[in-house]
Amino acid sequence: MGDVIKVSQSEPTQEALALAAATLSFGGVLVMPTDSVYGIGCAATPNNPAHRRIFQIKQRPAGQTLPWLVADLSDLERYATDLPASALKLVTRYWPGALTVVVRASEAVPGEYRGADGTIALRMPDSMLVRELARRVGCPLATTSANTHGEAAATSGANVEQAIVEAADLTIDAGPAPIAIASTIVSLVGAEPRVLREGALPASEVLQVASS
Repeated sequence: MGDVIKVSQSEPTQEALALAAATLSFGGVLVMPTDSVYGIGCAATPNNPAHRRIFQIKQRPAGQTLPWLVADLSDLERYATDLPASALKLVTRYWPGALTVVVRASEAVPGEYRGADGTIALRMPDSMLVRELARRVGCPLATTSANTHGEAAATSGANVEQAIVEAADLTIDAGPAPIAIASTIVSLVGAEPRVLREGALPASEVLQVASS
């Protein structure tokens, strides 16, 4: 069974950060809270065996890709290319927060993390814990919701499936997620922004900001 530690998202201890960062740096799988829902993730490094393990643990089809959680606004320009003007408007308004943007991946994104269409999904969560972990490991965290594929996303540490906890190397329990609703996903690779999933942010509001 994987270890479980209790941590504050807004004020994580140095000991908890060190343990979680070490787990990620040494190719481990981490269950972690975010502002929206709980995620299961790994360091987004090339050829990381934890990347494949996440798909096995979730029983998720291997042809799909994992969104990245990033630490800073500057990561958008580092990991994306051919950004439209709407990208800056959206991240300025909603990052850190519950907005995921699908953009064309730059050369800094390893091939195994790109979609078949050359895209990457990026989000900067409103979680000091997650952003500090990304800074400590020196790369984004490839993360998806911490649940068996097709099941409801976990919105607190207490309702992460036991099978997920046992299969992961470390689970961080920070109690209930503040928003408890998955992020809204918007694609910025077409002629116009397109909402792929309406979550915590209303689709109409996001599109209005993008076009303002």
